[in-house]
Amino acid sequence: MTVRLAVTLFTLFLLTQDARSDLLEYGDDEEDLHDTTVNQMLVPRSHQEDATLILNNLLREYDKTLRPDIGEKPTVIDVGIYVNSIGPVSSIDMEYQIDIIFAQTWVDTRLRYNSSSMRILTLNSNMVGLIWLPDTIFRNSKNADSHWITTPNQLLRIWNNGKILYTLRMTINAECQLQLHNFPMDEHSCPLEFSSYGYPRDEIVYKWKRNSVETSDQKYWRLYQFDFMGLRNTTDVLTTTAGDYVLMTVYFDLSRRMGYFTIQTYIPCILTVVLSWVSFWIKSDATPARTTLGITTVLTMTTLSTVARNSLPRVSYVTAMDLFVTVCFLFVFAAMIEYAMLNYYSYSIRRPPPKMQQMAYSSFNMGRTPRSMMPMGNSLFWHDYDDNCLYECLDGKDCKSFFCCFEECKEGGWRKGRIHLNIRELDSYSRVFFPTSFLLFNIVYWVSYLYL
Repeated sequence: MTVRLAVTLFTLFLLTQDARSDLLEYGDDEEDLHDTTVNQMLVPRSHQEDATLILNNLLREYDKTLRPDIGEKPTVIDVGIYVNSIGPVSSIDMEYQIDIIFAQTWVDTRLRYNSSSMRILTLNSNMVGLIWLPDTIFRNSKNADSHWITTPNQLLRIWNNGKILYTLRMTINAECQLQLHNFPMDEHSCPLEFSSYGYPRDEIVYKWKRNSVETSDQKYWRLYQFDFMGLRNTTDVLTTTAGDYVLMTVYFDLSRRMGYFTIQTYIPCILTVVLSWVSFWIKSDATPARTTLGITTVLTMTTLSTVARNSLPRVSYVTAMDLFVTVCFLFVFAAMIEYAMLNYYSYSIRRPPPKMQQMAYSSFNMGRTPRSMMPMGNSLFWHDYDDNCLYECLDGKDCKSFFCCFEECKEGGWRKGRIHLNIRELDSYSRVFFPTSFLLFNIVYWVSYLYL
């Protein structure tokens, strides 16, 4: 009984091992079948052999140093540009940065092939160095870099009729001559120029594709101080000593935003000018207060002028911002000069003329004697300034002046056609003249630069 049970268990063990072995072999066969199916779907063996055979046949007697149809007709290059991003734009260096995908299409009859299964060969950058490529250069680029991460960003496609598409991603720092006469309300058209380096137009002709220039979403662009207004492309002929070349140009229209300069320059300048007018409401004998205010506003305008110039190249002409800052500086300086004039003439009036000190009157003496003086602080003031003015006006010493403080002096015949200003009311005149003239200047300034 024991022997029979042992034999039965041994038999079951052998059957179990055979079943497991068959199952594992079946699983391996299924995996092999699955891998073979995947490989056949990715690269069928027949297509791979065809592509290899086609490339070997094309490159067997191919000379990449010669352009297509050499000696017969010009090679036509169709070009297209996809703009990934533009910016930043440097006003100091007068350049801008642009990231593009540059596409060139041409026909090379030497690369025609007959294959019903493969109409297009899509190749990587390893094939680029084995065929002829146009010697296109960007004429206004300061420096340019191709993208090589993770692999060279190049694409090459060959059609069975010999058509070739070659694309390359580049980042270019291109020159843009900014005209800053209207800065910071200026608009610019920054060009991107390219042409052949060695082939004149009787050998290579560039043409724009339909919808040749396209742009990506502008929200990712780095135009911090500019708005993108649009673009346009042109075709010209560049004449040099080496021949005539087809010159292709794309213009990117940019308009500067004023927000930064309004906050950093315009508003501080306006507030500084308004602050300088406070001195017109301060008493004329408060010399320390008015002098300190005038000097402070002048120095502030000097600092603002220096800071405004830091964001500009050292151009020799006057920009719109230079004009505004200069006029604001003149207003602040004029407010300080106004007090200097007021203080000088007031002091001159307070001093008794030498002839009155000597009691020497002219033939126009009206019989009036000078009134007594009374001390006020460290200065002597006349009780009545009319005596001074009467003496100076009637004695002929001040009759050619525009300033007079005696009523009878204003009514004389010599005053006809002249402007009468009361020097003691100079602050009152300035309270009206300075704000009015500054307001008129702002109206003319902003209308001229924004709308004309």
